[in-house]
Amino acid sequence: MTDADASTILQGLRGSIDNIDAALIFLLAERFRCTKQVGVLKAKHGMPASDPTREEQQIARLVQLAEQADLDPVFAEKWFNFVVAEVIRHHRSAASEPAGESAAG
Repeated sequence: MTDADASTILQGLRGSIDNIDAALIFLLAERFRCTKQVGVLKAKHGMPASDPTREEQQIARLVQLAEQADLDPVFAEKWFNFVVAEVIRHHRSAASEPAGESAAG
């Protein structure tokens, strides 16, 4: 393989990575739209922002999916914990806003 061939392959791989990164951003945005609705619902009904049982179930499910996808399950769990921490922060924020304000945004 020549350097030119390697550069062409590298460019193609980077293009694929860029497309995947864009898809991940849009998927995360959609996930946060859903979790925002969950946060508003929880706030309206006085439910706690965090649900440790649900989180444990999700971790187990994502670890299994990661293993099936040949992705490091430890990484998958760390990623999930990072996302959940942000979701809980949003839920607590929704719970502290006056009624109706968080549903509009």
